[in-house]
Amino acid sequence: MEKINYSIVDVFSQGKYTGNQLAVFKNAGKILDSEMQQIAKEINYSETTFILSDSKKGGGV
Repeated sequence: MEKINYSIVDVFSQGKYTGNQLAVFKNAGKILDSEMQQIAKEINYSETTFILSDSKKGGGV
């Protein structure tokens, strides 16, 4: 598997290192479902997010 960049962010928090940790994988469209499951298991956070496409391309909210 090739190198995959991701970010860890805190959610439901007013400051750093005080919220729930969340892993966010951008540009994850080429990652197979089975690989996403393996990655989420390895990260071991209750929330792991995979962004499959760029929402800027089609309008949006």
